Amino acid sequence: MPLLLPLLLLLPLRVQGAALPNPNPRTCNGHHPGPHFVADLKTATMTHKIPLLIDTDPGVDDALALLMAFADERHDVVALTIAAGNVGLQYTVRNALKLCDIVGRADVPVFAGSPDPLLHPSVDAAHVHGRDGYGDVDLPPPSRQAEAEHAALAILRLSHEHAGELMLVMLGPLTNLALALKLDPTLPQRIKRIVVMGGAVTCHGNITPAAEFNIAFDPEAAHVVFTSFKHLLVSDWEATVAHGLPLQDAEKWLQADSDRARFYELISRKTRGLSEDSKGGRWYTADAVAMAWALNPDGQLQVESRPLNVELNGTFSRGATIVDWNRQTGQPDNCDLLMAYDQQRFEALVRQALGAD
Repeated sequence: MPLLLPLLLLLPLRVQGAALPNPNPRTCNGHHPGPHFVADLKTATMTHKIPLLIDTDPGVDDALALLMAFADERHDVVALTIAAGNVGLQYTVRNALKLCDIVGRADVPVFAGSPDPLLHPSVDAAHVHGRDGYGDVDLPPPSRQAEAEHAALAILRLSHEHAGELMLVMLGPLTNLALALKLDPTLPQRIKRIVVMGGAVTCHGNITPAAEFNIAFDPEAAHVVFTSFKHLLVSDWEATVAHGLPLQDAEKWLQADSDRARFYELISRKTRGLSEDSKGGRWYTADAVAMAWALNPDGQLQVESRPLNVELNGTFSRGATIVDWNRQTGQPDNCDLLMAYDQQRFEALVRQALGAD
């Protein structure tokens, strides 16, 4: 029996009782987000902040991405929805709440989501992030608890409250968003744009030979998401490798006189040690690359639009993101794939997030 069947049976009842407004037919996710992505951001930020909902599984690199989002004055983080992934849900929720404390944003609601993938159990990444997801440094508990509302329901509600303006940034497994889409397939009509950190566009995986962690953790959820949205922006593992941070420089940034730098220096010691041992002086922060693109799309140097599908079977290929580079299937392009981003701009955003400018 699917692990989330009881949840799926309960969620529609709560949605029906929520009396959500009708979707706005004038807003649609179907436009191509290339140059318009940049123009829309510049126009919007002259008048108001862009509402930003982040679905995440903190995680050390998630924490850096969240610090970047909170430091950006052009965006308003309206909520964090939390998935299991890097570590179990009890830890990822606590870590999100703790980060909000660090940046003084206890006003941002945090919603716990699914503790399991849609169908099959998956192994977490505690060997990278520590058992608690924050490097096992024994931080004090957060000042509050998560909201009672389920993350999938929060996504739907906020999509109505910010219809046509909301940006989704997906930093973890896509389980919560898949649940929301199953409850309300009209959700994409209300989303301005969606950025996904996930996949490996030439199948050089980081958790299996062919698959990246976020997609491999819940391939069925990823399939639901990639087949529901007409167009997504994808920052994959290979973009991560292409935009590693120079470890020696990062060590200096982490010595900045700020609570954010001190916090991140502490929780990232384990992952920095792994980078120093095995990655030639580069520190790979997957979620930070995706967040840089989401917050500052004008830093993109090369983007390729192609059809992308998620492999659900295969002994060695389950969870792989299969890109139709030669457009042989006849499917429409459903993804913009980040191939190159301005490295100096990326590093500047990281320094800003740490208070190291």
